[in-house]
Amino acid sequence: MPTLPWTVPNTPPQGVEVHVFASRFETRTLWGALKFFARTPGVWRQVSRAPGAYGASLKAQPLRRTFWTLSAWESPAALKAFARSGTHAPTSRGLAAEMSDAKFATWTAKSDDLPLDWTEAFRHLA
Repeated sequence: MPTLPWTVPNTPPQGVEVHVFASRFETRTLWGALKFFARTPGVWRQVSRAPGAYGASLKAQPLRRTFWTLSAWESPAALKAFARSGTHAPTSRGLAAEMSDAKFATWTAKSDDLPLDWTEAFRHLA
């Protein structure tokens, strides 16, 4: 399973609360998964420069048509600004018809607990 390792665009202050976001996407077809996979680098470049992003990772099982994201943000507003701008906005709209299932989870954590653990993300998405 390809995994993009935890990347830290901005170092958070110690001991602050961070907004965590996890997602799971399943595409309808293998073609949809390949489209998702092909568009990942552009979105990854955007998150690596996003204001308020404290870390992000992606797991992919393209042959099983399933993708997971895990990220930590300064605030819900920082996440929303990222999602509605740059490469992410048209990519998510363009891939919406390809999705057969999508799940999202949010919670808070302490910046001292970063990088986040995938086990925790899977628990929140279950």
